[in-house]
Amino acid sequence: MHYDPESNIISVEIARGKISHCLEVGNFLIHVSENKSPLLIEILDGGSFVAQLRKVKPAATPQTANLTEGV
Repeated sequence: MHYDPESNIISVEIARGKISHCLEVGNFLIHVSENKSPLLIEILDGGSFVAQLRKVKPAATPQTANLTEGV
């Protein structure tokens, strides 16, 4: 994962290969191979994306629910 503060873009390399084309989904650019396998994801407005992630609370799972019982 790489963050470029100048362009405010987060890049995540999923796999190596030759990029055929790019799909735009909201603030996400998904670079795919000829057989449509994702190779690289770019998140536009990366700073806002990270700020939104900080607001997300993890969902309780059976493992984490047991840790909070009796508290």
